[in-house]
Amino acid sequence: MLQYQIDRIEHQVADDRSQTGIFLIGPLERGQATTLGNSLRRVLMGGLEGSAVTAVRISGVNHEYATVPGVREDVLDILLNCKELTVNSRSQELEIGRLVATGPAEVTARDLQFSSQVQIVDADRPIATVNAGHNLELELHVERGIGYRPVDRRNEETSAIDLLQIDAVFMPVKKVNFTIDETAVSEGGSTRERLRMEILTDGSITPDDAVSEAANQLIELFQPLATVTMVEEIPPEPEPAAEAQIPLEELNLSVRAYNCLKRAQVNSVSDLMGFSYEDLLEIKNFGSKSADEVIEALERIGISIPQSRTSA
Repeated sequence: MLQYQIDRIEHQVADDRSQTGIFLIGPLERGQATTLGNSLRRVLMGGLEGSAVTAVRISGVNHEYATVPGVREDVLDILLNCKELTVNSRSQELEIGRLVATGPAEVTARDLQFSSQVQIVDADRPIATVNAGHNLELELHVERGIGYRPVDRRNEETSAIDLLQIDAVFMPVKKVNFTIDETAVSEGGSTRERLRMEILTDGSITPDDAVSEAANQLIELFQPLATVTMVEEIPPEPEPAAEAQIPLEELNLSVRAYNCLKRAQVNSVSDLMGFSYEDLLEIKNFGSKSADEVIEALERIGISIPQSRTSA
């Protein structure tokens, strides 16, 4: 079994609390670096669960094209600022945060009040500027999800008129790049590869945890294939034709032919269908005349039997 190392050679935290991690994975056999890189990148970019602001309620505002008295930013700007907030919710339920600011004030994410289940990653992210003598009241809804969830306009009629929905971006990984380098030649003469992967997260998850979660998802995806057992489905036997159910008595055979067949345990047309002309001749005291009689009787009901065993 191929053994390889995973080394994190760099880890940086930016001013906005986003994190960058660079990993080296190797040595790998030729082609395996591409397989690992593509698979991990797909899951990292679209399969990890994250948190996002999904709706905002602003006191005194009931549509997104309004303005708030005494606030420099209009409602659309405030919504965009809230959409860019990086939050990390540990709850699978809806979490609601609130903010009450009195001007003059530069309102940032630090002023939001959430339960202990929600962590604000970048507390210095600006939200709005409130002038002296004015107030700003906000309510933010935070949910967990996967990928990108656009606003469902069909459900807006059933929601509160002053609850402004936001397109939610739940993806905690913002960028993944990987390159492949050739390493030393192995004992067998084949060239080994090394995967270099750079991962940028929004700070709600570390690059190390992101790689671990992505790898575990891939393991769960492939695990059923590792224990698969293919059971060949046996097709059901076709139901016999109605003619095959006809009893031997209804063929109106001669007494000699009838008695010989009965002694050979032939009781119906279905039993006769397993015989060839040669088989009939081998029945005790059953000559060619009786065999011809049976064939003619079967042909009258649309059934024929082969002449020999090889042509069956």
